Parts: sequence; structure tokens; C-alpha cells
Amino acid sequence: MTTTIRDIAIIILAVESIIVGIAVLVLAWQVYRLTRTIKEEITPLLRDVDETVRIARGTTAFLSTNLVKPTVKVAKTTAFLRRAARVVGNVVSQLRS
Repeated sequence: MTTTIRDIAIIILAVESIIVGIAVLVLAWQVYRLTRTIKEEITPLLRDVDETVRIARGTTAFLSTNLVKPTVKVAKTTAFLRRAARVVGNVVSQLRS
């Protein structure tokens, strides 16, 4: 009787080991497929992101050169002319007094 129980326990453990081994192999295969899929999908995505960043840099440089710098120059000149007009106005009003 004891040997029969022992033999059944050994068979159950052997079957369980086979099932666990198969499960580990399936899991390893799934991890491999997931890794491959991520690599295949992430690489083009990163290329697209890199291209978008380059375009944004180009746009920023273009706007800085063609919009911001001229606007700053105009604002600077306008402020200078306003200040000069005030100074001239003050001098003229002091000469009249």
C-alpha cells in the first residue's frame, strides 16, 4: 500500500514537473515574441519622434530669425524714438521757458 501511494505521488510530481516545464517554455516564448514586437514597433516610432523634433527645431530657428528678432528690433527702435522725442520735447519746453 505504501509503495503504491509512493508510486502515485512520484507520477503526480513527474506530471506536474512536465506541466511546469511546458508552462515555462510557453512563457519564455511569449517574452521573446513581446520583445520582438516591441523592438519592431518602437524603432519606427522613435524615428518618427526624432523627425518631429528636428522639424520643431527648424521651425523654432526659422521663427526666431524671421519673426522674433525683427520684432525685437522694431520694439527697440520704437522705444528709442519715443524716449528721444520726450527728451527733445523737454529740451524745447525748457528753452521756451
